[in-house]
Amino acid sequence: MTGYSMHMAKCAAAGLAALISTVVLPATAVAAQCGNDGSGFAAWVSEFKREAAGNGISASVVDQALGDVAYSRATIRADRGQKSFKLSLDQFMQKRGGQAIISRGRKLRAQNAKLFASIEQRFGVPAGPLIAIWGMETGFGSFMGKEHTLSAVSTLAYDCRRSAYFTDQLYAALQLVERGDLSPAARGAAHGEIGQTQFLPLNVLKFGVDGDGNGHIDMVRSKADALASTANFLRGHGWQPGGGYQPGDVNFAAIQGWNAASVYQQAIAIIGAEIDGD
Repeated sequence: MTGYSMHMAKCAAAGLAALISTVVLPATAVAAQCGNDGSGFAAWVSEFKREAAGNGISASVVDQALGDVAYSRATIRADRGQKSFKLSLDQFMQKRGGQAIISRGRKLRAQNAKLFASIEQRFGVPAGPLIAIWGMETGFGSFMGKEHTLSAVSTLAYDCRRSAYFTDQLYAALQLVERGDLSPAARGAAHGEIGQTQFLPLNVLKFGVDGDGNGHIDMVRSKADALASTANFLRGHGWQPGGGYQPGDVNFAAIQGWNAASVYQQAIAIIGAEIDGD
């Protein structure tokens, strides 16, 4: 997958508005000239660096984070070609390895029982949907993407199709670099999603949780951070402890907040229930 479509519909409308109240975002987010191919990217980056410095991001962080960014054609291809979400539910489950996720997910639930119990106690979200998302997004952390994260986000901020949305994502990524929670060399999914459950930078800022207590939110190396953050995301989208999460249940809307594609939502509900034994 990528986690991109998981955030677009709900977060672009409600989540982003809520985030602005807690995260300082620039007033001049889209002044640099967008483009529809790579020819103007270098000039855009130069202008964006000046804007970022003027909006309170330290020059050293800007240079460190954006010094090696390049226009990502792989990101543009991915942005234009998300075809798997047009499959039927059966086709989607087969393509994404639904039965394999269920089988391994049950084992991971048992192996990490203490972690999942603590997450459910804190956020009210059971293991099943968290493990379903973890498996669906990255194969339980086995493949988190190969694209340079800051190049991917910069490319989409420059691209005219959704420049404002991804410019805010880029400012969020700079804040993560500044606080030491994102390496300038980080690699991930094609739209700039980060870590084992594929959070866009703004969602790391709003919902990220230090699940292992080490003082940082490491979505890549810490499964505790990634899973606790995912539970916090679902809670932030209306999850009610003890409620069901199948279509028509009270918590299905939180899964819809995670991903805008109905086939993805249904798959998470099905896989999660099989893992939870419901």
